[in-house]
Amino acid sequence: MDGIIIVDKEKDYTSRDVVNIASKVLHTKKIGHTGTLDPIATGVLVLAVGKATKLVEYLTSKEKEYVAKICLGIETDTLDSTGTILKKEVVSKTKEEIDKVLEMMIGCYEQEVPKYAAVKVNGKKLYEYARNKEEVVLPKRMVTIFSLERISDIEVIDGNLYFEIKTTVSKGTYIRSLIRDIAKKLDTVGMMCELRRTKQGVFSLDQVISMKQLKEDAVTLISIKEVLKDMDTVVVDDLLEQKIKNGSLLPDLYHKNRVLFLSQEGEVLAIYKPYDKDYTLIKPDIMF
Repeated sequence: MDGIIIVDKEKDYTSRDVVNIASKVLHTKKIGHTGTLDPIATGVLVLAVGKATKLVEYLTSKEKEYVAKICLGIETDTLDSTGTILKKEVVSKTKEEIDKVLEMMIGCYEQEVPKYAAVKVNGKKLYEYARNKEEVVLPKRMVTIFSLERISDIEVIDGNLYFEIKTTVSKGTYIRSLIRDIAKKLDTVGMMCELRRTKQGVFSLDQVISMKQLKEDAVTLISIKEVLKDMDTVVVDDLLEQKIKNGSLLPDLYHKNRVLFLSQEGEVLAIYKPYDKDYTLIKPDIMF
């Protein structure tokens, strides 16, 4: 059993919870997810099963699209509505001011990781430091905001402003941190109220199954071949197939960043990439 399952994760489940459910239903431990969603978040969670687990890093690196609800005027320790309120203030901002800042955020910038995150520092997860009230320097990473726009009107409740955004971001981007940084540029504080992942790479909400369907084993796997359909593909003869199965270096006749090799029967054999020690050759990147 090899392939991809796209689940519409429900609120209050961890990504690991979903993996565990799928593992039990499919009777396999060889399963993983390709990008964590916090318990507060819903939406596209891509699960890799069997040989497809070799694609986890490849799929995780793809850009992601989210819809999030923002509250300006409330700050919490977790940067979302599940945390303890640290600060509350009345906010008065126009649509024009907010939209201008959203436009300014598009591009690359150095983003500080939230203190409630699973990122490790000195072998220990950040949220463990936070729960133990231990000081730690929060890491920063370069992220890219490809698109960002407000998609709802602004609602005023008790002096706080609520509205929804839609954004496409690079791997490693925390939407909670993005919202914190948007609020900072507006000279206020803010938090994330809701989050829904609507796309990851080529996968979208159009392809998801529900948690109910997953639990009932109403699952159809997307094949590895289908997942990689947009990659440059070469069908090989028996001689070349054997060399590929042996992990041999091959002459670079293709001049592509990645090449997917298939047998004459359509079996997925391997993904090859340029050999960094000799650019006339290609080497295995992922062996199936």
